[in-house]
Amino acid sequence: MAQKQRKQPNRPLIKNLLVSIVVFMIVAAAFTISRVPAQPVEDISLSTLVSQIEEERVSKIEVRVDELKIELNDGALEKADKEQNSALSEQLIALGVTAEKLAKVELEIRNNEGMTFFLNTILPFLIPFLLIAGFIWFTLRSVQSGNRRAMSFGQTRAREASPETKRKKVKFKDVAGMQEAKDELTEIVSFLQQPTKYTDLGARIPKGALLVGAPGTGKTLLARAVAGEANVPFFHLSGSEFVEMFVGVGASRVRDLFRKAKKTAPSVVFIDEIDAVGRQRGAGLGGSHDEREQTLNQILVEMDGFDTDTNVIILAATNRPDVLDPALLRPGRFDRRVVIDRPDIKDREAILVVHGRNKIFAPGVDLREVAQRTPGFTGADLENLLNEAAILTARRNLKKIRQGEILSSIEKVMLGPERKSHILSPKEKEITAYHEAGHALVATMLPHTDPVHKVSLISRGSAGGYTLKVPSQDRHMHSRNEFLEDISVMLAGFITEKEVFKEVTTGASSDLRSATDLARKLVINFGMSDELGPITYGEKDEMVFLGRDIGEQRNYSEATASKIDTEIKRFISKQYDVALGIVRTYREKLNQIAKKLIEVETIERADFIKMFDDIPETPKKHAPEERIVKPRPESGQARGSAAAGSPGVLGRPSESPNPA
Repeated sequence: MAQKQRKQPNRPLIKNLLVSIVVFMIVAAAFTISRVPAQPVEDISLSTLVSQIEEERVSKIEVRVDELKIELNDGALEKADKEQNSALSEQLIALGVTAEKLAKVELEIRNNEGMTFFLNTILPFLIPFLLIAGFIWFTLRSVQSGNRRAMSFGQTRAREASPETKRKKVKFKDVAGMQEAKDELTEIVSFLQQPTKYTDLGARIPKGALLVGAPGTGKTLLARAVAGEANVPFFHLSGSEFVEMFVGVGASRVRDLFRKAKKTAPSVVFIDEIDAVGRQRGAGLGGSHDEREQTLNQILVEMDGFDTDTNVIILAATNRPDVLDPALLRPGRFDRRVVIDRPDIKDREAILVVHGRNKIFAPGVDLREVAQRTPGFTGADLENLLNEAAILTARRNLKKIRQGEILSSIEKVMLGPERKSHILSPKEKEITAYHEAGHALVATMLPHTDPVHKVSLISRGSAGGYTLKVPSQDRHMHSRNEFLEDISVMLAGFITEKEVFKEVTTGASSDLRSATDLARKLVINFGMSDELGPITYGEKDEMVFLGRDIGEQRNYSEATASKIDTEIKRFISKQYDVALGIVRTYREKLNQIAKKLIEVETIERADFIKMFDDIPETPKKHAPEERIVKPRPESGQARGSAAAGSPGVLGRPSESPNPA
């Protein structure tokens, strides 16, 4: 990057040099063409000219200083040179031309004309001078342009969307779902449009609103809707555009941004990904002289410093509010925190309708069913889902998007594309079939697990096969029994391999890791261990400037650590026995599912449920249960192998992990 920056100043110089060379060649070519006569002219001596005059072949002689242009009777042109210090007639008579012959020739004497003098005398010296002067002018202009760019280095890079902008605007009606967030921002728009309605009651216009939500939930889209609704100047930029390698540039850009915003007030400033510049101070390696911290200090002053009488509202978006500086989050700067959650089933259906406006659907497409099968999907995920469905439809040479293409695209978004070239051997196919059949069987026979919607042996992404479980409704809380039964489902593939083939493969490694992680969270995070009680263990050491956890501090003794390990093993062992009992009790049903998978490779929910019609005690519905509240972080809490409330995917890795 540094090399590119060093080479850039030479580009205008090379460009100007090439332009000068081209101009010189064009002028030289034009000058050369103008000097070339229309027809060839023969150069003769004076003695030859005397002979032609005596023979009366010459009709006209044009005298130009020391050059003679001769025109013969037949129209031919010739030229000759003469002495400059004597007249032509004297030279011809001296060479033997008679006065009578000379009188028959038309003599025309021309002095050197201005244009001829210019072309012959001045232009050869003027052209190099002009080229050098032009080259110097181009060079000086480039230097001045570079100086101007250097002076503008500290100016803001914010793009302004004025109310008169003709491009298509986004309105709140174009944003599906997020009703609470839209209500919060609608009040801000109303403040800008009718300030007296609130100031007359003593209300103060909010200084800023922080949009918080997982990636893809629509934070930037909401900001665009505010720009479309507010009808005031709207400045938008990314937080990373403030930061440069030179100290003071970011602060200068902040000052310039707010100067422009105040000049056009009332106005709105939107800073996307504000965590790039608003991270907690004192956590970096550069101390108080860090460029990012200087930029943040300037933002804090501009938002709520001594000059508080401004009508500039700041909108900012982030998915990491935990790393932001506390001074940035206090009232008076960001007065409102608008939390944008993942959409529920109603909002997902509305989002699908919005993104499906420009799609051509076949009759029978049910977006409600698609919304039911996509819990945990964000707005960006749903947009990508319909786009993948349209691409798949075009690949199949169809004119309309069918329900099958949409449902297939759900699995593509979650797991990746089908790997049709990944061919399993007959033995591997049988092991994978029993592995997935074990997951599906145990998930179906336990009352608190999510319903199985699909079982497949077709490789997708890194999974050699997968069992897709979709919750029957959106849930934000989960109980202890749900987690324990999820562990049983995760262990079912390992148990089935061991029970049927009397050995295990590396295909269950991912399931074992997920089961162990979930059991550990039950003990140290959720307080669901009867032995250890409602206590959380361990404190994570987090470096804010890195934005991630780099370690865990043990705030418990070795004896407690031993109890934690014992409890984790007890949870795993207990649920192992539960899954093993189901596999042994319903061994015939396990064989039936595995053989069906080997035959058709994919079993959808309707066909799968029919296979259990002969088992009346199958829990068709989930039993109601008192749920235990579990905090749900902004990015979604991991639950087993899937995010909370999202489809559970139990996959068998298609490649063996490295034993080392």
